[in-house]
Amino acid sequence: MSSSERVAVVGGGISGLTTAFYLARAGCKVALFEASDQFGGLGTFFEHQGRTFERFYHCMLPTDEDLLNLLSELSLENETYWKETTFGYLSGHTIYPLNTAIDLLRFKPLSLLSRIRVGLTGLYGSIASSKGLDDVTSADWLKSLSGSEAFEKFWRPLLEAKFGDRFQQVPALWFWTRFNREKGSKKEEKGYIHGGYKRIVDTLLQALKQYGVDIYAEAPVREIDHSEENGVTFRAGNILHSCDRIVITTPLPVLKSLSSDNFRDRYLSRLNLDIDMQGVLNVILFLKKRVSRHYWVAASSADIPFQGVVETSDIMNTEDSGNFHIVHLMKYCHRTSEAFNQPVEEFKRRSITKFCEIFSHISPEDIEHEFVFKAPFVEPIYSLGYAKRKPPEEIVSGKVYLLTTAQVYPTVTSWNGSVGQARKVIAKMGFESALSTR
Repeated sequence: MSSSERVAVVGGGISGLTTAFYLARAGCKVALFEASDQFGGLGTFFEHQGRTFERFYHCMLPTDEDLLNLLSELSLENETYWKETTFGYLSGHTIYPLNTAIDLLRFKPLSLLSRIRVGLTGLYGSIASSKGLDDVTSADWLKSLSGSEAFEKFWRPLLEAKFGDRFQQVPALWFWTRFNREKGSKKEEKGYIHGGYKRIVDTLLQALKQYGVDIYAEAPVREIDHSEENGVTFRAGNILHSCDRIVITTPLPVLKSLSSDNFRDRYLSRLNLDIDMQGVLNVILFLKKRVSRHYWVAASSADIPFQGVVETSDIMNTEDSGNFHIVHLMKYCHRTSEAFNQPVEEFKRRSITKFCEIFSHISPEDIEHEFVFKAPFVEPIYSLGYAKRKPPEEIVSGKVYLLTTAQVYPTVTSWNGSVGQARKVIAKMGFESALSTR
């Protein structure tokens, strides 16, 4: 198989950047197309007082082997640092730590019996096989292990926070994988990188330039097509491009809109592509004071506009945080929902008001700066038997490849999952030799 093939990569998120990197290392002539003016996907950034910060919170875990291996290949392993973190659960106006067996026994929102059953659920989840869990809902699995009270008061609000009213269809395999990623090490640690995730994006872009990759920003792709006569063709702007192979990394719900009528009818119509995704709203606050002693606090009450409080500065060195206490208030919701389509300034106002009410030691005067962002495609909405219905990596044999978060399952949707999926596609294309580490 020739290593001088012309390969187009559509989408400049971490999936597209990683794919372009490995393909270029294999000797392919690569062109990368990104629709927006920034590369990085959900890892895009904003500038504030001379530093850059992610619009949506990110962290690394010690179990993120694919991402950590990529950082090593980019000579960034020594730029990554680690902090111990803790988790809290907000009930009323009280934050209960939930990091040890003693913490769980002191968790007053549940009866003693339910606390014990939740603890046993965690223990069982860490040793249980994943076999068969794709065909059981998370709701049924957790209810059978923890009991009805614990499910209704503890697990259900957490599932609803992530998937809304579709939580009942999510397989237990999703929960099992997520739990074991978080608890895959003896102590809870989160990782960050000097300069933020923009550092990873910039390093990848620099490597691509050194490999001679043609990089196009603000170049939305459309009319993707394939025929025996013309091969793979597509438009970016007003220019018609052709290539030997193409890798599409855009969110699955927008794939059809990028394709020609012929391509949709001939290839996409026979695939299972009706997989929906949740979006997210995110308020970022730069504070004078620390909010709590926890990195992440679950906030699942219906009267709270957001579902989680993530104090991202807990995992950042001061040279990266700028000595600010940085908090993300996020809400996962569908892009067609009333919540997602409310004016973002209204969501920010309501969130800040409730935030200051809950954390009474924080006043509006303690908020030095505030931002709000939204994204329509963040987390696939899974259903029973999803592992058997995942979209294939190959749409047209040897020509058109698909690389999206909808294929990562049961791996957790994250930069690590995306890098791992990119490696699978590269192998599928026959360039395994490009995946070997230095």
